[in-house]
Amino acid sequence: MIFSQDKLQKNVIGVTFGGKYLSAARIENGTVAQIVHREINNRETEEVILSEIIHTINEVFTDSVVGIGVGMPSLVDVKNGIVINPTNIPSWHKVHLKDILEEQFNIPAYINNDANCFALGEKYFGVAKDFENIAGITIATGFGVGLIIGGKLYSGRNAGAGEFCSIPYRDHDYEYYCSTKYFEEKYGLKSDILLARAKKKDKIALAIYELFGMDLGNAIKTIMYAVDPDAIVIGGRIGEAYDFFKDSMLKTVNSFIYKGTVKNISILRSVEPNIPVYGAAALCFE
Repeated sequence: MIFSQDKLQKNVIGVTFGGKYLSAARIENGTVAQIVHREINNRETEEVILSEIIHTINEVFTDSVVGIGVGMPSLVDVKNGIVINPTNIPSWHKVHLKDILEEQFNIPAYINNDANCFALGEKYFGVAKDFENIAGITIATGFGVGLIIGGKLYSGRNAGAGEFCSIPYRDHDYEYYCSTKYFEEKYGLKSDILLARAKKKDKIALAIYELFGMDLGNAIKTIMYAVDPDAIVIGGRIGEAYDFFKDSMLKTVNSFIYKGTVKNISILRSVEPNIPVYGAAALCFE
C-alpha cells in the first residue's frame, strides 16, 4: 500500500527526537525537501527543550505545510498528543505536545512513539511498501518495535503496542540483549569500536555479533508468535553491522516451530536513512 497522489502532494513536517538528537524535515511530494539535524542538551528544563523543538521546526516550516508529525521515545497518549515520561528526557513527565505545537503553528499535529514512526515510514516510503502486516524493529541504545496491522499503524491506547523490549528474556529482557548498549555493558566495547574490529575480521568481535544475532533471532520469533506479520524490517544504528549478525539471526529464526510461517515471512533490512522522519511525517496521513 502506498500513499494516494493527493496525499503525496501535501507538504508536511516530520520530527524525531531521541533525547540528545533532534531532526525535523519538510516532506514535499513524498521526498525530503529540507532537513535539519541538531544535538541538544536533554538534561535541560521542559521549557528549554520545547523551545529547541519549536525553533527546529521553524527552520523547515513554510506556509504550505499542512501538518506536523512527531516521533518520541516514550509512551504517548495518541488521542490527546500527550508525551508521557520520555526515556531520555528527565524533565518531561506529561507534556501536552500536540496542543503546544498546534497553538504555535496553527496546523494539526500528531504525536506517536518513535518505533511506530519507523514502521510507518517503512510502510509508506521504505522496503515494506508491498506488505500489509509489518513489524518494524529499530535497534540503537534501545530496542523498539512498531506494528502495522491490516495496512494501518497499530499504536494501542498509549502507543505501547509492540513493546517487546520489556518481555523477560534470559536474566534480563529483550532490550538488554538486543540493543547496542549491550555491547558496552556486557563486553566493555562501544558499538562503533566493535564494528571496526569486526570489519578487520577480529574473531572476538565476530563471535559477539554471532551471539547478538541469536538473541535478535529469538526476539523475532517472539514477534512472529504474537503478531504473525508478513514482513519484519530491521533498522536503527545497528544496520551498519547487519552482515555480521545476519546469518546467526536467520538460523535462529529458521528454528521457528511453524515452518510455513518461516517460508512466507520476509525479513528485510532498512536502507533509507531518513525513514524515521518520513514515518513521523506520515502520521499526518493516517
